[in-house]
Amino acid sequence: MEKEAVIVEIRAGTGGEEAALFAADLFRMYSKFANLQGWKQRVLDSHPSELGGFKEVIFELKDGDVFSKMKYEGGVHRVQRIPKTEKGGRIHTSTSSVAVLPKPKKAEIKIKPEDLRIDFYRASGPGGQYVQKRESAVRITHLPSGTVVTSQTERNQLQNKENAMAILEARLLEKRALQELEKLGEKRKAQIKWAKRAEKIRTYNFPQDRVTDHRVKKSWRGIEEIMTGRLDLIIKTLIEGEAQ
Repeated sequence: MEKEAVIVEIRAGTGGEEAALFAADLFRMYSKFANLQGWKQRVLDSHPSELGGFKEVIFELKDGDVFSKMKYEGGVHRVQRIPKTEKGGRIHTSTSSVAVLPKPKKAEIKIKPEDLRIDFYRASGPGGQYVQKRESAVRITHLPSGTVVTSQTERNQLQNKENAMAILEARLLEKRALQELEKLGEKRKAQIKWAKRAEKIRTYNFPQDRVTDHRVKKSWRGIEEIMTGRLDLIIKTLIEGEAQ
C-alpha cells in the first residue's frame, strides 16, 4: 500500500476558552489515534491559549493509510459539557473545526520563489510573553493567492520555514481541488461530502456519555475511551456508509 500523508488543522470555533480546550482534546485524540495506527506525527504550527488549550494547531500525519482514515474527520466538531471555566455547573456547547488536507507529492504543486514573501518574527506564547528572543518564527505570504501561513514551533528559522512551506503547499492543493470541484456537476459534488468544511459532523456529549456522528446518524457510548484515540469503530462505520 502506498504511504499517505496529511496535514490536519484544528481551530477553536465558538465558545471562547472552552473551544480552545476542546481543540486541545481533539488534538490529543488524533495524536493517540495516530500512535495506535503506527503513524508518524509532527507539529507544524500551534497557537496555545491561556488555559492550555489551542486557538489553532496544525500537524502532519504520515506513514500509513492516513488519508483514507482521516479524511472523514474534516468538518465542525461540537462538544457539550460543563466547562472547567464554568462555576455554575451549566452545560455549554462549543465547537472546533478540523480540516484534513492531503500532503502534495513532490511534483503536484510548483511554487515560484518570486511568488513568496517571507517574514521572520519572534515566536510568542500565551499572555504575550516571548518564548525566545531570536526571530525564529516564520510567516510566508503566497502573493498570487493571498494565502498566509505561519510556523513558530521550532527553535530555528529553517525548520519553521520548512513547516510553513508544507502547510502552504497543502492549502494550495486544496484550493485547486475545490476549484476543480466547482466545475463538476451537483451530483458529483454531493458524493464528495467530506470536502465540505463548514458542516457539523459530530457531537461529543459528555453528560450523556455519547458521541454522535451526524452523517451516519449513529451514536456510540464510552466517550472517555473514544477521546483516548479509540476511533476505529466510528471510522469503520463512516467507510461503510460512504460505500453504500
